[in-house]
Amino acid sequence: MFIGHFAVGFGAKRFAPAASLGTLFLACQFADLLWPLLVIAGIEQVAVRPGATVVTPLEFISYPFSHSLMAGFVWGLLFAWAFVWLRRSRPSVGVVLAFVVVSHWVLDALSHGPDMPVLIGGSLRVGLGLWNSYVATVLVEGLLFVAGLAIYLRSTTAVDRTGSVALWALAAFLVIIYAANLAGPPPPSGMAAAWSALAMWLLVAWGYWIDRHRRPA
Repeated sequence: MFIGHFAVGFGAKRFAPAASLGTLFLACQFADLLWPLLVIAGIEQVAVRPGATVVTPLEFISYPFSHSLMAGFVWGLLFAWAFVWLRRSRPSVGVVLAFVVVSHWVLDALSHGPDMPVLIGGSLRVGLGLWNSYVATVLVEGLLFVAGLAIYLRSTTAVDRTGSVALWALAAFLVIIYAANLAGPPPPSGMAAAWSALAMWLLVAWGYWIDRHRRPA
């Protein structure tokens, strides 16, 4: 998943209006923001194997600390606690953020083959293999993205022109990047994929920028 994760971030604004869109992006993509750092550090492993799935050539060899279900719950609880403590926010907002963090595993388990770890130290892996169908993947992610963006639009309103232009520019940029990843050549190596994934932090910053120019509807 790619834009499907951002769909959750957009849609969660309806249930946690006190959280910035940047924070929601940080939560929904927490696993993918942590993963490249662990790969670069040599703690987790990924390889490029064209044909691994129809959608992506990446073979996820080991990533229990960023992408296991157990890790998702741990990171979700820590993320929620940190937000509530730092922002003096209501616990209900923290609950939403915890679910958003865990949602990453759920959507990845839908997309991946049987390579999604359940426990940090266990061998059990699951995956429903949506990525084995190009059409189904685009359809599911596209519908999720449209629904999430629509919820965000209904839940917020722009306070100036930037709040509107920046949002639609981000939506278009995400779709373009998604299409480029689907149609483009595979990365030269797993390490190259990890380094390029660090650019996702810019999307988190973009989310914070947008939310500064919008308010809850």
